[in-house]
Amino acid sequence: MTALNRVPSLMVRAGTASAFAIAAVGGSIAVPGVAPDAAAATPATKALQIAASKKGSPYKWGATGPRRFDCSGLTLYSFKKAGKSLPRTAAQQYNKTHHISAKNRKAGDLVFFHSGSYVYHVGIYAGKGKIWHAPKTGDVVKLQKIWTRSVWYGRVS
Repeated sequence: MTALNRVPSLMVRAGTASAFAIAAVGGSIAVPGVAPDAAAATPATKALQIAASKKGSPYKWGATGPRRFDCSGLTLYSFKKAGKSLPRTAAQQYNKTHHISAKNRKAGDLVFFHSGSYVYHVGIYAGKGKIWHAPKTGDVVKLQKIWTRSVWYGRVS
């Protein structure tokens, strides 16, 4: 039996096997809430992780980090750290992204809140109908459920 054939049996007993034992046979450990290596390599997933790491940072209008953010400042900062450039405002960011449908959205896509054709807010889609965003004055960067259907989605290319 090869080392790879033994991985499933070790994974079943992952609670009793050490991480070293699993690694020794070429296995891996899945950690909830952390993307697999292949997904972690994408700029969108990196940006999502960076935004999440800013949880609790205070909102400040016009701020682009690293300690305070407004909504588009958080997305700008997160994607810049992930190796992608975005313009400064939510509306400019919407115009720079590849527009996608709600059914094609993926974690790491941008979520744009709009009233008619006016884009007024942006966050990073985290999956399961939630976004990481910097909501408003007096609030902090947080994960929150999308509260309206008046949203558009954009993918940073």
